[in-house]
Amino acid sequence: MDVNGFTAPGFEAVAEAFARNFTEFQEVGAAFAAYRDAELVVDLWGGVADPQTGRPWQADTLQLLFSGTKGLTAACVLLLAERGQLDLDAPAARYWPEFAAAGKGAITVAEIMSHQARLPGVREPFSAEDMLDPRLMAKLLAEQEPLTDPRAGFTYHALTYGWLAGELVHRVDGRTLGAFFADEFARPLELEVWLGVPDDLHPRVSTMVAGPGFLTDPDQPPSGDPLRDLTRSPLTTADAPALWNSAGFRRAEIAGVNAHGTARSMARFYACLARGGELDGVRVLKESTLELGRRERRRGVEPLWDGPIAFATGFELQTEQEIFGPVPDAFGHAGAGGSRHGAWPADRVGLSYAMNQARTAPDPRPACLLTALHTALRALEPSPGA
Repeated sequence: MDVNGFTAPGFEAVAEAFARNFTEFQEVGAAFAAYRDAELVVDLWGGVADPQTGRPWQADTLQLLFSGTKGLTAACVLLLAERGQLDLDAPAARYWPEFAAAGKGAITVAEIMSHQARLPGVREPFSAEDMLDPRLMAKLLAEQEPLTDPRAGFTYHALTYGWLAGELVHRVDGRTLGAFFADEFARPLELEVWLGVPDDLHPRVSTMVAGPGFLTDPDQPPSGDPLRDLTRSPLTTADAPALWNSAGFRRAEIAGVNAHGTARSMARFYACLARGGELDGVRVLKESTLELGRRERRRGVEPLWDGPIAFATGFELQTEQEIFGPVPDAFGHAGAGGSRHGAWPADRVGLSYAMNQARTAPDPRPACLLTALHTALRALEPSPGA
């Protein structure tokens, strides 16, 4: 398998780690990119974008990011806060009056953004087609009571985060979240990232496949745990790949799970955030806004998967699992199946790993790449006294 792209001098070991993901860990198709300041120092891709046809992964292949989308959504909400259009500590119902129904009047914007709204699932039955309509899903959540199960305030809001945050952006600004991100971030930073992929770009999108054990039986009986059953995701059932790869899913704007982009552009986005909101003379956020956005709002054990979790305002923070590499101040957002998208502020680095085979954790593929990148950066540091 050929590794395509390049690495800057000193980063050759990252390309070796990328190649090992194919030879040792059966990677299907993937890309990995990293910026240091405004310089693209790693830009790699390889494998196949469509395992059925053998279509190769190209420099411009677009990849489904799953929850990597959530970091983009966080930036949009933070920009509205920076402009004074939205107060993170205000009740969400200030901007979305219908949300106050059923005892939700005190739930704040920050609680929504940090997965503490106690709305980790939708009680009303919904179809896959319904899921592609963010306004409908937001309406169902606005009518729903918050859960009384004490675990719900620490339960990851995998799908509902996006419907809630996307509706807030729409209520405050008038644009959909996809349009807002395109206008305020993607175009200014020249990013190939879309929340709602235009039809003419669908041929560039890779085909997402599931690795062993990633999918669940859609007809499995209730677990006996109402919280677990409520949060069972239609995106991980055995029939989900047909949805992931459908034109309707690619067109939709599901603000928590279905942005598509290149690893190169996601790394550029996070390089901008790592530099305090500015890249190549383009400022998209103030440094003070990012400091607020990175402030920890929740840390603990996720009750359903029994693992550590930490959140700021929409961004994931580092935990002892080091999902963003061996860097304490890292932040960003991982995506289901193994992708990683984040910033290393002290190093002024933005990075992204995107792949088209979703696997269960622990996944050695991103860990090997991030370790190699970190080692390369440390080796390039001047020696003491130099």
